Amino acid sequence: MITNLSVENYALIDKLSVTFTEGFTTITGETGAGKSIILGALGLVLGNRADLNSLKNQQEKCIIEATFFIKNYNLSIFFEENDLDYDDYTIIRREILSTAKSRAFINDTPVNLSVLQELGNYLLDIHSQHQTQELQQENMQFEIVDAVGQNASLLQQYNSLYTQYKQLQKSILGKKNELENIRKEQEYNTYLLEELTNAKLKPDEQEELELSLEKLSNIELIKENLAKVIAISNDDAIGVTNSLNEIKYSLQKISSFDKLYQSLLDRVLSIVIEFDDILKEVEAVTEKIVDNPDELERVSQKLQTIYSLQKKHQVQTITALLSIQSDLERKVVSVTTLEEEIQNDTQLLAQLQLQLDEISLQLRANRTQAANLLTTELVTILAPLGMPNAKFTINIIPQEQFLSNGKDTIEFLFSANKGSSFGLLKKVASGGEMSRIMLAVKYILSRYTHLPTIIFDEIDTGVSGEIAHKMGEIMQQMSRNMQVISITHLPQIAAKGNSHYKVYKEDLEQHTHTRIILLNNEDRVVEVAKMLSGEKISSAALEHAKELLN
Repeated sequence: MITNLSVENYALIDKLSVTFTEGFTTITGETGAGKSIILGALGLVLGNRADLNSLKNQQEKCIIEATFFIKNYNLSIFFEENDLDYDDYTIIRREILSTAKSRAFINDTPVNLSVLQELGNYLLDIHSQHQTQELQQENMQFEIVDAVGQNASLLQQYNSLYTQYKQLQKSILGKKNELENIRKEQEYNTYLLEELTNAKLKPDEQEELELSLEKLSNIELIKENLAKVIAISNDDAIGVTNSLNEIKYSLQKISSFDKLYQSLLDRVLSIVIEFDDILKEVEAVTEKIVDNPDELERVSQKLQTIYSLQKKHQVQTITALLSIQSDLERKVVSVTTLEEEIQNDTQLLAQLQLQLDEISLQLRANRTQAANLLTTELVTILAPLGMPNAKFTINIIPQEQFLSNGKDTIEFLFSANKGSSFGLLKKVASGGEMSRIMLAVKYILSRYTHLPTIIFDEIDTGVSGEIAHKMGEIMQQMSRNMQVISITHLPQIAAKGNSHYKVYKEDLEQHTHTRIILLNNEDRVVEVAKMLSGEKISSAALEHAKELLN
């Protein structure tokens, strides 16, 4: 249940705090006093979108904070799943900044609006005239029937299987489309794969082949220059070998005179040995070099094949070609694989269909039973609410295909008067009738659901007198099991609250402010009397107010 609501800088509210108690609370006030503003603030706590225009002073931030006592509502798992600190007294805070940005907190932990909205669904049900219109929609009609039929567990099972079923259907369709496309491309893919496979590509061979081609294409140049190296080295007149030997002999003659000359000699001897080794290797290499036109042709053709394949597939490396080859191998062999996968998925889909059918039948049986119970209870509750001849027929209509909540559609048929034929609720019920029907529905649901708090926003629109008195009694009965808050214009309902708040406007320093106060017994008499007779309170109105309050 909600225990406290504080609001700062919101609409006409500069600062406001309300403490709520168990049982039945009524809120009254003149039209335009700001009752809807309080509901708007609560809506922000439940995760509604924020609007910069809702700030009273747009230079300052708006803060709305609500405290809920949640000890008895088994919400610890929700807090664990969302990594939130649990507290029996949980505080939800919304902040709207002057920059139009909004922030939300649960027990001082920042959260996004989806988490706030999910938690709000467990804490508070705000009934508005808009929600009365929702009663005409099929999804809400199912919610009502399923709540009475206690189908929550079955629906959870169904939804889990239905999600798998739809995903599997989508997967099968995707695989069938892929299979069809692969079959169309199969011949061409096979040709491309054979072309790449026959090329016998290796990851690093392109660079090796290009080097080999360069070498084979310049074999005469290589031989010519190696021969020149040998010739220059061995020339009798100016050969490198003879010159090094001459240098060696000269240094040998003076090496004994100084360590420096000996060092120079040692270095020259090293050069002589190294150069002699180089010359022998050049001679050996030269002897092995022979023209090989066949190898040149082979390398040239292999490279041409690689270049051609790279151009065809618009890539620049053999690695990319091998990746394409691997992909083509998968496509070529995937026909059989896909056919097997589709067959297995289809068998699994059939199993899911059997399970969904079984649950759907159980849902339908529960709904049919609940529909009969619901029509009886609605008629009983509505009779004292000025609708003694109201009749309902709730049809659960089987469907062939699986829907999001079973294999049924639903019809709420309604007749308000004797002798009148049944018609769809959304077409034949008036606004006043819809309000009373919604109250009856909420009363029934309060016995089957575990929502801690419900707020009625002028659900009494279009009724008065004894009917209003009966509506107040119904809200009183509901408040025995849950916290009920009613925003009302009717004295008969206002008088039945365990607590009574008044919302009013006050003009201070050229500004209008919305205020809310808890009325004591004497103030309640005056407020109810005003609701009965207007600003000029008669003694009869005061007496009538006292009777209502007693």
